[in-house]
Amino acid sequence: MESVQPPDLLHPRPHLRIDSVAVDASLFMAFAGSNTGGLFADALAQAQCSPSSWDPSGFADDLFVASLVRSCFTPSREGRTRPLVATTHLVQTLIRPPAEKATIAFRRAIVKELLDRPELCASLEAVHLAHGRFRVAIEGTSSADRLDPNRRQLDVLARYRDLVLALDRGFASATSGLQRLAEFGRAIREDEAFESLESLLSFDDQLATVSFKVRIGADGRVRALQLLEVEEAEANPFVSSPWQRWKAKLELLARGYRFSDGEVMSRLLDAVYEGIRPSLVPIVQLLGDLEFYLGAMGFADRAAAAGLEVCLPELVEPGDARLLDGLFNPLLLASGVTPVPCRIETDRHDATMLITGPNSGGKTRLLQAVGLSQLMAQSGLFVPAREARMTLASGLLVSLIQQTTVDQSEGRLGTELMRIRFLFERLPPGAMVLLDELCSGTNPSEGEEIFELVLRMLSRLRPQAFITTHFLRFASRLSQDGTIAELRFLQVALDEGHRPTYQFAPGVAETSLAAQAAARLGVTGEQLIALIEAQGA
Repeated sequence: MESVQPPDLLHPRPHLRIDSVAVDASLFMAFAGSNTGGLFADALAQAQCSPSSWDPSGFADDLFVASLVRSCFTPSREGRTRPLVATTHLVQTLIRPPAEKATIAFRRAIVKELLDRPELCASLEAVHLAHGRFRVAIEGTSSADRLDPNRRQLDVLARYRDLVLALDRGFASATSGLQRLAEFGRAIREDEAFESLESLLSFDDQLATVSFKVRIGADGRVRALQLLEVEEAEANPFVSSPWQRWKAKLELLARGYRFSDGEVMSRLLDAVYEGIRPSLVPIVQLLGDLEFYLGAMGFADRAAAAGLEVCLPELVEPGDARLLDGLFNPLLLASGVTPVPCRIETDRHDATMLITGPNSGGKTRLLQAVGLSQLMAQSGLFVPAREARMTLASGLLVSLIQQTTVDQSEGRLGTELMRIRFLFERLPPGAMVLLDELCSGTNPSEGEEIFELVLRMLSRLRPQAFITTHFLRFASRLSQDGTIAELRFLQVALDEGHRPTYQFAPGVAETSLAAQAAARLGVTGEQLIALIEAQGA
């Protein structure tokens, strides 16, 4: 087995993304008996990612991508969730969505086939389970393993065989990139090294078949044991007749060679390992690919269990209308809260959406939902919406409201100005930008002037922009003036009792409901007087 094409499920042109030399050396040491727990996860954590135009430092923290992956990208089997092994790899893959459209299309085709053909999804889960057994066998060493290292190595090879068989049998009918799994398994099975492996495992499992005749007394004890037949597995190349085995031992003894049967088995195991060695590094990489798709299917299952829908978005050209219908924030799902789906629609991709409404109305959660939808769409995965039409973005920059820190060198105005400069330093044309409460740290007159400047400058970059604000009169004036053609306006929808519904409607909010919020939190005049009187004043 000189070389094996890696079954890369993330790229249309398959290649190794992990350090093959280092991983090969670690696998060799692991097979020899060194304790290398975490070998697979560590190798994948350092894997190369797709070339991407997105800078994770501009959005990953505000969107809590790592928390989302650990909480929602959990595949389940027979009603039980299984944590992912290569979580860091999955996070790194998500926050660096591929720049090439062909890569996105390749991944989407796999996701669609898994969705349309549940039997392939079941086969992928079976491969992941077999892969896990192989990983545990080769990574770990117990005290029993150290007492019988040959037995441990035979177990590793048996788990490897089971994994190869699962790959070869489960994806023969696949039409997407999943067919690479079948091709990989078939290439291994057809190699002489795999034939030697199966012969060695068969030799270990069945040197011979022995037939006995047993006579048992009334007390249940064996009275007689008669050997009827011994049939050796003569077809196995590792099996020789008893006289041949004794003859070989006597010849070697006469020449001065002294070694045990265990030492002979050890040499056979090493030879078989060398034969399959070229396929092992791709198998390590395969774990990350399996968990990328099983994590996505786990997310879809988690949403469905909460009565929510996900979809593969329709990717439209720049300038086309944008739609997110049934959009929900998966971070709420991750925290155990069932989110309320909403609908967001714009007539053009480069519109700047100004969002107004009361605190706790869902504005910040909306920004996160939009950002995560864009991230997942460009990774080739489901988005948290029942229907979506989206345009690819050249980048993503998210800036949610910042908290004051003890080592902060600037005041609130200076900090906000630095935030704006940071935005324009890193925002490429055609990107998506999500800003929460822009200029909230300044007085209204100065804030509105800076705010309008930012809006006008943003229009030159033609971004997909979503910005929340509490400057209601300012937003209303911009809506009436119509001087910034790219501006669109969205407000938190309220029910009859003026409570937020977590839906959004066109227009500008008329009030921030400060009085209602104060009453809800116990900060009305009467409530404060009651607190003062309770202190005996």
